Amino acid sequence: MQPIPEPTTIGPVFLVLSFVTLAGAVAAMSLRNLVHCVLCLVVTFGGLSALYLRLDAEFVGLAQIFVYVGAVAILIVFAILLTRSGEVLGGVFSTGWLAGLTVAALVAVTLVVAIGRTDLRAAPESAVVKAPVRQVGDALMKEYVVPLEVTALLLTGALIGAAILAMPDRRSK
Repeated sequence: MQPIPEPTTIGPVFLVLSFVTLAGAVAAMSLRNLVHCVLCLVVTFGGLSALYLRLDAEFVGLAQIFVYVGAVAILIVFAILLTRSGEVLGGVFSTGWLAGLTVAALVAVTLVVAIGRTDLRAAPESAVVKAPVRQVGDALMKEYVVPLEVTALLLTGALIGAAILAMPDRRSK
């Protein structure tokens, strides 16, 4: 069993990506305009995908870009634009901000205590399985093409249904 190598110094690229990711997340939580919040969420998702790509987790990084940036964020933007007409929320903080802050602090303390009590050096070495994006893509296009197409049709139907529900009813006027 090989010992776990000592952590190296944190590089400037990691610091910039973490700052962009955290700034996007804080802005997404604190801005008042919903469209601006979603755009900041897209920045956060992009920062996370860049961090995954930096860690040589190509599939997770690309899936983060395709699924979250390309699909979820765009779907949220469409939902906001279809159902609300640029409406701005009342305030930055909700009425239960103290309870939320208390729960967040308890979760942070629990995580710090749990991580502090673990002995990472005694962990067994795990086998690293590399699945390049090409292999995953080949499997999706050869073995799982029918579930992939069914999922695409289901999501398209959901988007069309949301657009129909958001349209104003002309008969009621």
